[in-house]
Amino acid sequence: MVDTEVLVVGAGPVGLTAAIELARRGVRCRIIDAAVEPPRYAKAVGVQPRTLEVFEGMGVLRQVLDSSILLRGQIVYVNGAEVERVALALPADIPYRFVGLPQYETERILRKRLATTGTRIERGTTLTHFEQDDSGVHMVLTDEKGERRVQAQYLIGCDGAHSVVRKGLGLAFEGAAFAEEYMLGDVELDWSMPRGYGIRSMHRTDGVTDDLLVCVPLPGQRRYRVSMLVPEELATAPRTGAAVEHGFEGAHAPELHHIQAVLDRLAPEPVTASSLRWSSVFRISHRIVDSYSRGRVFVAGDAAHIHPPTGAQGMNTGIQDAHNLAWKLALTLGGVGSADLLASYDAERRPVGEEVVGRTVRSAREGIGAGETDPDYVLRREAQLLIDYSGSPLTSHPPDDQPGPRPGHRAPDADGLTRDAVAYPIRLFSLLGRTDHTVLLYLDDTAGPESPTTVCALTDAARRATHGKVDLYLITTPTADPEASTLPVIRDRDGGFARAYGAKGLAAYVIRPDGYLGFAEHDPTPEDLTKHFAQIFR
Repeated sequence: MVDTEVLVVGAGPVGLTAAIELARRGVRCRIIDAAVEPPRYAKAVGVQPRTLEVFEGMGVLRQVLDSSILLRGQIVYVNGAEVERVALALPADIPYRFVGLPQYETERILRKRLATTGTRIERGTTLTHFEQDDSGVHMVLTDEKGERRVQAQYLIGCDGAHSVVRKGLGLAFEGAAFAEEYMLGDVELDWSMPRGYGIRSMHRTDGVTDDLLVCVPLPGQRRYRVSMLVPEELATAPRTGAAVEHGFEGAHAPELHHIQAVLDRLAPEPVTASSLRWSSVFRISHRIVDSYSRGRVFVAGDAAHIHPPTGAQGMNTGIQDAHNLAWKLALTLGGVGSADLLASYDAERRPVGEEVVGRTVRSAREGIGAGETDPDYVLRREAQLLIDYSGSPLTSHPPDDQPGPRPGHRAPDADGLTRDAVAYPIRLFSLLGRTDHTVLLYLDDTAGPESPTTVCALTDAARRATHGKVDLYLITTPTADPEASTLPVIRDRDGGFARAYGAKGLAAYVIRPDGYLGFAEHDPTPEDLTKHFAQIFR
């Protein structure tokens, strides 16, 4: 007997995202965590613009923005002198900016969202064994009451760098550890540094960094998460053998005087640290699994990839792992997903993980954007706006000379849209339900006289091919006449959509539930649309 459709192991940001995305699609889901209480660590503090788009679809954007601080940039010092001041200024076509939010706050917001689905976290519960076969995943869970056996159709391991799920699958986790050991602290600093700016201060001898201080702003009065090299008295012995050296280490947490000693050496102005909320010693490794799934079992987040925290890529990448997997699992469990749909999780996300691991290792050693000449490209990449699924089996390929964004890339937003009964202009993203696919049919004054008939045929094809799990809109110019359409009509009042998508005449665009463009064709046929959806739906 199947106890649940999906069991999620780990109630950090990645596991919570997976459970929310599954539950809001009607999937029966359980989530367990070995910890009896939620952690209070500000481990991951940077939330990327792309993740804010994900949070918008999950229904937690307002809470995240209310609780966070805008990250305005970074000031870099070497041997006491300012050498660089970087502004985190994204172009106007990106709706959100970089924000700082302690991981415990991110988790609190996600836990509240999960609770609205009726799903509770089973705390103090550990996965101790699992096996899988054609009927499902058979597991042994252990809590204070002892062992119990449960069965699920699928298992997702979001259980961190020392993942039980990854080890149980026997996945390779190749990589290495950094020799340096660090310490973290969440403190208040009484200095005059500009609000919202991170501080990176280094001491170099003969071009080699031998002392380091990084201060990342947190919400609150002059509060920062500080990181620095660990003093000898707090250093821990490296692990032996093949154990993963990543995460919090040691029994002795740094105290204020340890942090103050580094500030006295490296802070750009005299400063006193106070109000220590928490602290820890930690080690960093860089590793990635050889596969994100085997059979009915998947890994996501730190269970699949670990790397330096440079550029705040880890938690954000893990959240988007879970976001990618959940809609595919939901379609499969609903009986409408294609036979190869779940295989696309590894095909799409493992190349992203490989790129992030390699890039963050380089950034840790050379600095973010070292060797790059295009600052706009670097910012968009660090904001995770350039993730590319063009090689995915779920992506269709239009002619190379077709203008506009390519399928496989993030679907751009557009503003200045209008619709009947709405007094103010709206954004394209506000139309996206983020649960099902969205088909946008575009029609302007240059389209031929047969276009209304084609729009009807495309509408019917989309509904049939997706088993009705699709939202459809007709986007037109202010002067086009869509009278024959039964679709909701959106007017491209200012031409923002046409510019963002390179749209002209009659065109069709498919936006996936995770916000990526899967299909983009000018003068499409119903057969084109049906062929695309056959890659995703049965």
